[in-house]
Amino acid sequence: MLEWKESHSHGLLSQVAFTAQSRKEDHLMDNATVYHFVGIKGSGMSALALILHDKGFKVQGSDITQYTFTQRGLEKAGIDVMGFDEANIHEGLTVIAGNSFTDDHPEIKKARAMGLPVYRYHEFLGHLIEGYTSIGVAGAHGKTSTTGLLSHVLSGVAPTSYLIGDGTGKGTPNARFFVYEADEYRRHFLATKPDYAIMTNIDFDHPDYYTGIDDVYSAFETWANQVKKGIFAWGDDPELRKLKTDVPVYYYGTSDRDDFQAKNIKRSTTGSTFDVYHDGKNLGNFEIHLYGEHNVLNSLAVIAVSYFEKVNMDEIKRELADFKGVKRRFTERKLADMTIIDDYAHHPSEIKATLDAARQKYPDKEIIAVFQPHTFSRTIALMDDFAKSLNLADKVFLTNIFSSARETQGAVSSKDLAAKIAKGGEILTVDNMSPLLDFHDAVVVFMGAGDVQKYERSYEELLSHLSLKNN
Repeated sequence: MLEWKESHSHGLLSQVAFTAQSRKEDHLMDNATVYHFVGIKGSGMSALALILHDKGFKVQGSDITQYTFTQRGLEKAGIDVMGFDEANIHEGLTVIAGNSFTDDHPEIKKARAMGLPVYRYHEFLGHLIEGYTSIGVAGAHGKTSTTGLLSHVLSGVAPTSYLIGDGTGKGTPNARFFVYEADEYRRHFLATKPDYAIMTNIDFDHPDYYTGIDDVYSAFETWANQVKKGIFAWGDDPELRKLKTDVPVYYYGTSDRDDFQAKNIKRSTTGSTFDVYHDGKNLGNFEIHLYGEHNVLNSLAVIAVSYFEKVNMDEIKRELADFKGVKRRFTERKLADMTIIDDYAHHPSEIKATLDAARQKYPDKEIIAVFQPHTFSRTIALMDDFAKSLNLADKVFLTNIFSSARETQGAVSSKDLAAKIAKGGEILTVDNMSPLLDFHDAVVVFMGAGDVQKYERSYEELLSHLSLKNN
């Protein structure tokens, strides 16, 4: 059976056949073991579990019993998911530990005491991508959407394995490409050394770890110097423009100084169209059924990577036009006379992009934002920016701050953020979502990285009962 390995020739990749036995990852892959994922419902962890399952390995995992949006894929694959219990750990396991859990977690602690092989998620991923043409997608914002888009496009033209941060993973036999989301949190992406990298932006986030923008930049530059072939970076980001690295950096954007440029952008209620130029050459007109300027830029990055892979531009056009989006990124449903949008946005820049997308698709409707702040440290560090972004909505509601496993309390509350919001700021509880019933023929955007979906479900239940009553 043949697979594909890359070789570098004049800045472009050529295909060289080689046998599966030569893969560098093989020392990790053991058919005799069961891969046990501690925290299998995590978005990256569930995706990685699905990849190993697809590759024919035995997979199981443990996590909290509360339902999560990543769970459905694991259930469909028939992967056994147990509650946390040190009794889950026994001989014959290889343990992959989620990064949300310290070495004091009972399962991880027992596995180490027994001398079982234990890998952290990012360490295992770093080994897994070897032997493919690997493309890592990093950025403070936009990495999940861009990873999903790139995975979709490349899968349409060549065998592709991928790991997306919305819990989606696929281990494709004889894959030529491996596309993965590279997480900058705690510098985890430094465990990976891809052939190519897409960098969507560098912004200050994760204030519980990073000291400021310079610290974030340092992490990205270190990773940039681990990239083997080339980097595709957003040209309007001042931090990305400072990158010093030995491999070529190709900038994409809407400026004449960008290597890949989008021109003649037309945004409508059905999506966007734009022309793409590279070094003065018109690569064609492209159409996406996605919303917001950020999705034009994400598409541009995907086109740039594909161009360097000598993929036919007509195939790229077809695949881009066919992409429907990833989980929890501008996911829509209609109920009664309302449009309800669910989005993972939890940083001011992401909120701004999500509301921009809502305005593009629904220019004549009132836009109501329901935002769940995620972590106390982020809320304190970015308070003014949160208020500025949320005020782009016509009306703003908040929930209480969602605490994380690492950060259960802090010296700030949603009331502090509400005081800075000009367009409302009323705080909703899951038991009383009735203030949202005052809006009709409007768009409600639920945003957050915690459990904001429980508020969404509560509102939908109210709305359903009201509709039934009126009918």
